[in-house]
Amino acid sequence: MPDRSSGPRPTLEAVAARAGVSRATVSRVVNGGAGVRAPLADRVREAVAELGYIPNQAARSLVTRRSGAVAVIIAEPEFRVFSDPFFERQVRGISRELVVHDSQLVLLWAEGPDDHDRIARYLGGGHVDGALAFSLHESDELPSVVLASGVPAVFGGRPGGPGAGSEHAVPYVDCDNRGGARAAVRHLVGLGRSRIAHIAGPRDQTSALDRLHGYRDVLPDADPGLTAQGDFTARGGERAMAGLLDGDAVPDAVFAANDLMASGALRLLRERGLRVPHDVALVGFDDMAPVAEATDPPLTTVRQDIEGNGRLMVRLLMELLDGGGPEAAPPASLITPTRLIRRASA
Repeated sequence: MPDRSSGPRPTLEAVAARAGVSRATVSRVVNGGAGVRAPLADRVREAVAELGYIPNQAARSLVTRRSGAVAVIIAEPEFRVFSDPFFERQVRGISRELVVHDSQLVLLWAEGPDDHDRIARYLGGGHVDGALAFSLHESDELPSVVLASGVPAVFGGRPGGPGAGSEHAVPYVDCDNRGGARAAVRHLVGLGRSRIAHIAGPRDQTSALDRLHGYRDVLPDADPGLTAQGDFTARGGERAMAGLLDGDAVPDAVFAANDLMASGALRLLRERGLRVPHDVALVGFDDMAPVAEATDPPLTTVRQDIEGNGRLMVRLLMELLDGGGPEAAPPASLITPTRLIRRASA
């Protein structure tokens, strides 16, 4: 192991001397260039390891025409991101996969239209190789801003709304929201529940719409009064649950479109003196352990691999980068499976 604690940093010339090759050969190997025979490349890599040489990123960029950075754009207010563990898990998956590809994560907030010009300038300025964007809303023009920048992009979640164009225009990664919702509602039907309500997520997000459609697939004739509008927050789940209990069709089961809303609904049910699952069975969606396992009782929920989906977004982006840029045919989008996790709330 080389001692890097003192003395000058190893130079390209020092690596070349150690490996017995030219400086140009070392430059091609360490900066990702082609045209070096395998035995010579191996000697260069051994010399790099022995000397502890660190390639210069600026020089590498001249050869590879890559910055070594990827923009991760979250279309939510900052307070929402730090209060919802979904985002932490998604970003963790993205970050871990970027490390594998020797790329850095650059986090960008998009709290509203006022941020779009700034993001467009940054993406178009050559600072990043590509962009990953998620938590998109139908009325938001952010997808078109990202696409117009010219950088390769992958979306988290099925695109929707006029800003995204066709869902086939760019690759995306999403879970089987509709199928997962159907599994949740069928589980409640199988328990003998007859007044199954749904607390829906924001109707300008495709994940929430797909989960609402999954609920309706199983219960096409459900009383409209059994559907309440939520916002993917615990407080929104509380408000929606209060509305359901104060309505004409009081439920004996609830499918909430995410775990945070389910946790808020559970809190409200206990405040009203109702037992879960005896009086009202409850199922969430996402299986975020900090939420689903911390409630009392623990939540039955639909599991999606949030961190794994973040990793898949990076892999699709790297396919796009390696395939010739935004003009090339994008890799296929991915829909990942979901499954019901039974716990005590249903």
